[in-house]
Amino acid sequence: MRRWFRRKEKNQETATEEREAPPGAEPAAGPEAAAEASAVPPAAASPPESAPEASQASDAGAAAAAPEADRKGLLRRFQERLSRTRDTLAGGLDRLFAGRREVDAALLEELEELLITADLGVETTLSLIQALQEKWRRRELADVARLKQALKTEMVALLRCPPPREITAHPWVVLLVGVNGVGKTTAIAKLAHQDRRRGLSPLLVAADTFRAAATEQLEIWGERVGAPVIKQKSGADPAAVVFDGLSAARARGADLVYIDTAGRLHTKVNLMEELKKIHRTAAKKMPGAPHEVLLVLDATTGQNALSQARLFHEAVEVTGIILTKMDGTAKGGVALAVAHETGIPLRYLGVGEALDDLRPFEAEAFVEAILG
Repeated sequence: MRRWFRRKEKNQETATEEREAPPGAEPAAGPEAAAEASAVPPAAASPPESAPEASQASDAGAAAAAPEADRKGLLRRFQERLSRTRDTLAGGLDRLFAGRREVDAALLEELEELLITADLGVETTLSLIQALQEKWRRRELADVARLKQALKTEMVALLRCPPPREITAHPWVVLLVGVNGVGKTTAIAKLAHQDRRRGLSPLLVAADTFRAAATEQLEIWGERVGAPVIKQKSGADPAAVVFDGLSAARARGADLVYIDTAGRLHTKVNLMEELKKIHRTAAKKMPGAPHEVLLVLDATTGQNALSQARLFHEAVEVTGIILTKMDGTAKGGVALAVAHETGIPLRYLGVGEALDDLRPFEAEAFVEAILG
């Protein structure tokens, strides 16, 4: 093990302190965030009947350009909102490569240290460096430009994940889990907002009955995004709320159901056991439910997010991860550590407080945004 590792103590805390939102706190997004940008542009004048081929070609060109425009927009948003992580990684690479042309063992060792300090973690960093060392030994890294491109390629390969599961049930039930303070409630609101813009009808279930003002917060968000909220009184059995919520979803013809859960219980009941009970209740009420279990992690906690991911995955078999507060941290490299060390796909990145700031994860856009 190298000198750097000998200096690095391996006694990082594996348990994160659960932060609880202050009672009565309202969601951070301002009222303007709830306004839907759904204005339809004026219809274009009808083309002359004598030129139908030109009209068809124009329509086809516009359709082909739309996905590329969407991707460029996503890349631009990532670059703007991931600037702190970009400064750490891209800026660090620029300083590391300054004045150097050839790739050697010393440069790879310095790159290894840079990646670890950017919160990629030891295991993920070693995996990336080993891949680069193999390319270097095969003389595929003639200069630092090729080294940087190879690093991008390896990161994208590490982050690639299967496409989101196809919605095959009605309603489609999504259970959101995570410790207090990571942004579960606002993540639910943002997901419901996306559904509403697609013409779907989401329903929210307030199963966090232990934290003060949790239900009220979800109700405020529900009003903003136009989604009904199923609730019971404070301190009620969360599993009973879920049962009622699924009954209401069927009766109302909801397309999707989002279940908010506690991040810490004020009783002797273990949090994970309570989540397992909710999971079982959903499955009994609706076979196959919950169809997705999304774990919400706060990117600012760095490597502690890994221990959370492992614990929740053991309890309820997490199917996807939402990383929030990516815009407020220089530790965005933890996204690679979480994806690599847990094997759970990243589904969304939270890059701001507005309703449109929960962005679907795309490996290529993310890596380009943090490495340049």
